[in-house]
Amino acid sequence: MKSHQLHSWDVSYDEARAIQQQLRSKVISEDRLGPVHYVAGVDVGFEQSNTITRAAVAVLSFPDLILRDQALARRPTSFPYIPGLLSFREVPAVLDAFDRLSIQPDLLLCDGQGIAHPRRFGIASHIGVWVDIPAIGVAKSRLIGTHNEVPYHKGGYTRLYDHDECIGAVLRTRVNVRPLYISIGHRISLKTAIDYVMRCTTRYRLPETTRYAHKLASG
Repeated sequence: MKSHQLHSWDVSYDEARAIQQQLRSKVISEDRLGPVHYVAGVDVGFEQSNTITRAAVAVLSFPDLILRDQALARRPTSFPYIPGLLSFREVPAVLDAFDRLSIQPDLLLCDGQGIAHPRRFGIASHIGVWVDIPAIGVAKSRLIGTHNEVPYHKGGYTRLYDHDECIGAVLRTRVNVRPLYISIGHRISLKTAIDYVMRCTTRYRLPETTRYAHKLASG
């Protein structure tokens, strides 16, 4: 898989923050995606008291959402758990998993934030920019931002704001279930991101991409 070696992963806390500030300008927040035949879910778990990072990528055909390829990679955890800097803890193993795929996805749905992040460069943006694939942040909880009440019908959403800046959407994927936090990762607009998340969601709260990847990452 094509990727860009943007920086070292062996960095300090201050260096990691500086890298995010530097790379945020590379995020493309408009639709730059071609035909989507394969969508991938990306998720990360941990083993042996968090000393081993376990990354999973599940590739599904689109729009029928049938599992076509999957990859799992493990590597020693080398960065501490710091909210806002999870990319530096998780992405190296994710990139190892990408290298083991036989099918390159056209769109990534990552378990985590895209630009809904203090420095507008969460894990979905980091992965998307690194591998140059359109990416969406699909998070189960809010990292930053405020929003109005989310409509209770399936597909209802409200925008997520950090002060006056729209950084994502809070999306109800099923009636009366907790919403998901959707944000641009890379090479996609927010409107298109919401559309793809809904098209990848069937009977459950989480999109099928995330469900498959989570099962693989959790073992």
